[in-house]
Amino acid sequence: MSSHRNLRVAEAIREVVANAILFEVHDPRVKNVTVLAAEVSPDIRQAKVFVTVTGDNRDERRVMQGLQSARGFLQAKVAARLQTRVTPELKFEIDNSAKRTSELLKLIESTVSADTGVDTESTEDDPDPVALQNENDPNPGQD
Repeated sequence: MSSHRNLRVAEAIREVVANAILFEVHDPRVKNVTVLAAEVSPDIRQAKVFVTVTGDNRDERRVMQGLQSARGFLQAKVAARLQTRVTPELKFEIDNSAKRTSELLKLIESTVSADTGVDTESTEDDPDPVALQNENDPNPGQD
């Protein structure tokens, strides 16, 4: 099997699972969840579905329990769409990359702010330093 086929299967799984969660899964535990991606094994017998959850760790645990409970239903939806000899066994995993990125950006901003003494959040009202330099230059345009 080619990797191109695996990519197509993974994208189809992502699409089916995302739509089913949004429109067909009525479990109250499964809310504020986004399906980011799916990966399939080379033999297409297993598929990892990566999700992100808006909320804290308790919300993540609740959503994962709901997804595990709805796994058979979601696999049936995937089987109907793929129409392959083997239906991949779905495994759900939390993708924390968005949270880690946000935390790193906050850390970088606070470090830059502490090092320079400048608040990186409030640059809208600050004057343009280049414009100020040009106003104070007695010979503008001449170096």
